[in-house]
Amino acid sequence: QVQLVESGGGLVQAGGSLRLSCVASGRTFSRPGMGWFRQAPGKAREFVAAISWSGDNTYYADSVKGRFSISRDNAKNTVYLQMNVLRPEDTAVYYCAGNSGPLARTRLSQYDYWGQGTQVTVSS
Repeated sequence: QVQLVESGGGLVQAGGSLRLSCVASGRTFSRPGMGWFRQAPGKAREFVAAISWSGDNTYYADSVKGRFSISRDNAKNTVYLQMNVLRPEDTAVYYCAGNSGPLARTRLSQYDYWGQGTQVTVSS
């Protein structure tokens, strides 16, 4: 079984930065595309960013383009989400997800494995 564990969330003031990490362990799956999603209270889970296995392809939600950056270190089975110029509307639980293929995917249904989430709170 694959486990994904997120870390790096916390409380930050608007305009600040955080870096989230997601480590895969267990029966690590082969060449997975990875993504980050988020869910704010009372709202549906939404796509934030995705990266292919090679790292050559990345996708971002319009709401985070230019502020967030996704990257990965395959030697460490880790994917990162660097979040800059944070806004109160970025407040949510952030989830790491992995899919069984190498491509960067943008839909929830395309992911097979999920972490438990890490809370990000941005104060105004």
